[in-house]
Amino acid sequence: MRDESKYSIYILRLPDNRLYVGMSKNPGKRFLYHKKSKGAKFTRYSKGPKLVYTEEFSDMVSAMRRERQVKGWTRAKKEALIARDRDLLKSL
Repeated sequence: MRDESKYSIYILRLPDNRLYVGMSKNPGKRFLYHKKSKGAKFTRYSKGPKLVYTEEFSDMVSAMRRERQVKGWTRAKKEALIARDRDLLKSL
């Protein structure tokens, strides 16, 4: 069972291959909002987003910092994170 005091960042891949980075206490539930076009404006009109990455944190501040960091990354770096390719991630 998931610890509700934890926060997560998540990455969605949209059908047009754009990536969306977000934060939530429950990324699975938040993903369903995005899927039903009730999420952020960026994802609202995208049908069929896929949840491709999640990362859990023990507090909101840490999750917010990480979300901001990942949002500032290049697409290549985000793709390396999704692929969990640490060597490539370090080189970018």
